Amino acid sequence: MTTSTVEPQVSPRPAIRERWNNLSRPAQWAILVPLVAVIYLLPWLNPPLLATTGTDFANAMFEVARYALVAVGLNVVVGQAGLLDLGYVGFFAVGAYVSALFTSPDSMLSKIPYLWTLPLAMVITMIFGVILGTPTLRLRGDYLAIVTLGFGEIIRLIADNVGPLRGQSGFFAVGKSSDGSSILPNASAWYVLTVTIIVIILLFVGNLERSRVGRAWVAIREDEDAAEIMGVPTYRFKIWAFVIGAAIGGLSGALFAGKQGFVNTQSFDIVTSMLFLAAVVLGGAGNKVGVLLGAVVVAYLPLRFVELQKYNYVIFGIALIVLMIFRPQGILGARQRLLARGREAYQRLLGKGEQISGDSALTPEPNAGGKS
Repeated sequence: MTTSTVEPQVSPRPAIRERWNNLSRPAQWAILVPLVAVIYLLPWLNPPLLATTGTDFANAMFEVARYALVAVGLNVVVGQAGLLDLGYVGFFAVGAYVSALFTSPDSMLSKIPYLWTLPLAMVITMIFGVILGTPTLRLRGDYLAIVTLGFGEIIRLIADNVGPLRGQSGFFAVGKSSDGSSILPNASAWYVLTVTIIVIILLFVGNLERSRVGRAWVAIREDEDAAEIMGVPTYRFKIWAFVIGAAIGGLSGALFAGKQGFVNTQSFDIVTSMLFLAAVVLGGAGNKVGVLLGAVVVAYLPLRFVELQKYNYVIFGIALIVLMIFRPQGILGARQRLLARGREAYQRLLGKGEQISGDSALTPEPNAGGKS
């Protein structure tokens, strides 16, 4: 058996991500806090370069925030656990209808304050996630994608054909008080509420990524069979991913219903689900900042360039094709730190590069065809 030494690669100019990771925690917060403050103030700042035409800027920012929240939830399923979900709009629809059924005067159910419907929507969509995930998450790849696609269409067809859900007629005055006024005064307030929820969800998801659950998701995404052989209860962790993703999708649907004040089936078609997925793929599945950037691209650009709106799907389709060819990991792809951290620890411990067996497929034999 022969051994070879793999010397750590030292980049002459550290990438932005490397420089960010090398900053101390207080230095990172010193950058993040002003950035988040600017994001909160965007509807009031209304920068000329970002101003939208034909759409109020505050409404446009709410749309971006709504897509960002959806992308964060879908990223848990697709980016973290590697489960291809083409029917995520189904969870979004369930959350919207929960808010409509419990707040609209068109519903026969008892009315509750709108804010109470937000956690209720999360709980009910989590139940739907368990109902869908329990029988289907033993499937993989294309088969799972087809089943989830069917789930999204089933939710829409149920809403179309079940009388109490009012189909195309929909529910009016969703989230309104008894005097017909909205719980929040304007689109800017809805934007602030949504951004606050995104910040909380990002902190929660970030902690999950660094926990045993997050490591299990990464193992499942990279090689489910290997993960199962190594003792990871893959089925249980896939259910966890599906349920958490469903809860965030339901929450975003409830926010959408409260802001719009009207819910019917036209907002929950398969095209909307594809746009949700496009935001995750464009930004970089598995990277929280990446999917936020992808959501900005998918939601903001059509509102910024209204004259190109009828070509939205052509443009996004071409962008996805180009991205898959030249940068398949997305704009900001997920970075796998486990192997890099392991090598760094080995280097610090022994003061030399990692020893790799010559029998490994990673290194060729020094004398091919002869004795080593």
